[in-house]
Amino acid sequence: MAELWDAYLADGRKAGRTLTRGEDIPAGLYHIVVDVLVKHKDGDYLVMQRDFRKKIYPGKFEAGASGAILKDETPYDGALRELREETGVAAPLAFLFAASDLRDTLYFSYLCLTDCAKDIIILQEGETIAYRWLDEAAFFDFIQTDAFAQDPLTRWRPHMDTVRAFGKT
Repeated sequence: MAELWDAYLADGRKAGRTLTRGEDIPAGLYHIVVDVLVKHKDGDYLVMQRDFRKKIYPGKFEAGASGAILKDETPYDGALRELREETGVAAPLAFLFAASDLRDTLYFSYLCLTDCAKDIIILQEGETIAYRWLDEAAFFDFIQTDAFAQDPLTRWRPHMDTVRAFGKT
């Protein structure tokens, strides 16, 4: 069955149309993709390696989970679902920012602070093939390497001070 998405206008309002994954998105319409950066309460960050069969960023690592929200799903609910599906983590999220690529995607990005057991992470068939927990210094070094998907990181760069401070008291 085809994956269906709601179409959105540039300002984030629903456009009253349905989009289908894999089909061209008409000019002036957008779909929503969510990102969730996962930080453990001990300060480590979760990075997930994308399956090599993925069209975008095959084999690259990314922080936490990401994906398109489904028809009738809110960005928050879509982020919770993607997080559970791609990592097995179930925890509340904090909204961080929204952005657009000015082509056809609106991004909603969240932070997740968890105290889950680090060995409960699941890999989603066709999506992820490996994971690592990295301490803060290793994480901020690793995201600068070619092993990490750099395009999504450009959206996160202006918010890195917030990411570093998240969960610290």
